[in-house]
Amino acid sequence: MAGAISRRKVAEYTAERLLAGDKDILTQLAAYLVQTRKVRTLELVVRDIEAALAERGVLVADVRSAHDLTASIKRELTAFLADTTGAKTVQLRESIDPTLIGGVQVETPSATLDTTIKHKLQQLKAAKQ
Repeated sequence: MAGAISRRKVAEYTAERLLAGDKDILTQLAAYLVQTRKVRTLELVVRDIEAALAERGVLVADVRSAHDLTASIKRELTAFLADTTGAKTVQLRESIDPTLIGGVQVETPSATLDTTIKHKLQQLKAAKQ
């Protein structure tokens, strides 16, 4: 009886296949998670895949902002992330969150940068107490 495949091994294999241009790997991954009854680990697997991609020079960054980002800001943010992390390629996954008021919050597999007005107001409130 074969042992279970670790989540990290699954993530590394998936990252390699994605970089090789395998368009079917995500369907295969979904089937594997269903077959092995590990669907609940999907979010963790995705994080592990993103970490494996980052190790290979492809950074996936979640960017939250109160408004749509302009093309100029996207270029500057992409360049900043590439310079800071050494990534060859940066993919931004954008989402709008009106509660942030302004600024951006950027999450990568290894760090978070929060320049939102909401965050700054929370820091001021905490400092005042």
